[in-house]
Amino acid sequence: MIRLVTDGAADLPEGWEKEYDIKIVPINIHFGEKTFLQFVDMGFDEFYREIAANKEHPKTSQPSPHQFVEFYRRHFQPGETILSIHVTSKLSGTYASCVAAAEELKSEYNIIPFDSLGGSMGLAFLCRFARQLEQAGKSLADIVRTLEQLRSKVQVILTLDTLEFAKRSGRVGALSAALASLLNVKPIARLQDGVVEMVDKVRTRHLALARVLEMAQQSVGDLPVSLGILHARDLPSAQALLEEAKKRLNVKDAYLAELSISLAVNFGPGTLGLVLYPVE
Repeated sequence: MIRLVTDGAADLPEGWEKEYDIKIVPINIHFGEKTFLQFVDMGFDEFYREIAANKEHPKTSQPSPHQFVEFYRRHFQPGETILSIHVTSKLSGTYASCVAAAEELKSEYNIIPFDSLGGSMGLAFLCRFARQLEQAGKSLADIVRTLEQLRSKVQVILTLDTLEFAKRSGRVGALSAALASLLNVKPIARLQDGVVEMVDKVRTRHLALARVLEMAQQSVGDLPVSLGILHARDLPSAQALLEEAKKRLNVKDAYLAELSISLAVNFGPGTLGLVLYPVE
């Protein structure tokens, strides 16, 4: 059996961790001098309580090679094969840490680091598909080759409710954020091929969500997709976006998940978006 590992940038729908036997390497969350491990001593509720009470803007950092080594040894037996699928190397050092740990442990485990060139629920969909391919009898080489062909087709489209967090994290300049706030501008970001780009901005939340759906339609047309809906502390809006997306897209299956802390740190509460995963 192939062991599957991903990281805290993956937004796994409820139950997938157990159903598909996916282990998650936690990211590090920093508030000033205090450091927490995601889902170990800081979950979503604790994170949002802390940002409401703490004037220090939080930061995240990738698991170190040492943390990866300890994680593999804690969860797996020597000799096992581990497919370790991680957030895009163009935005995070997580994949590089995985590669370093794999080299250190090459006499103990067969670890295959895989750069998803994505994140969020796109990572979750790749992990699920890897497990489904294994269950269908595909070899490890076939699984990796299929994921390599698929990863560039996965898209994440998000709209931010405020630019305050992007300003505080250094993602946009203070002046740009202030002007956008004054004009009530809602930016739209796309994660594809490993990078996040601000691709549009509109004047209201309603128009932003309409634009997200329009971009999704333009991207996939009538092609069947697995759909992920993401939210940062705004479940009602996420549910409404899900229902509207089902009307406009050829949705084969759909899931809701909370936006990973590694993205919420930069985008802030109220962020909404969708993930488009082509059904092969």
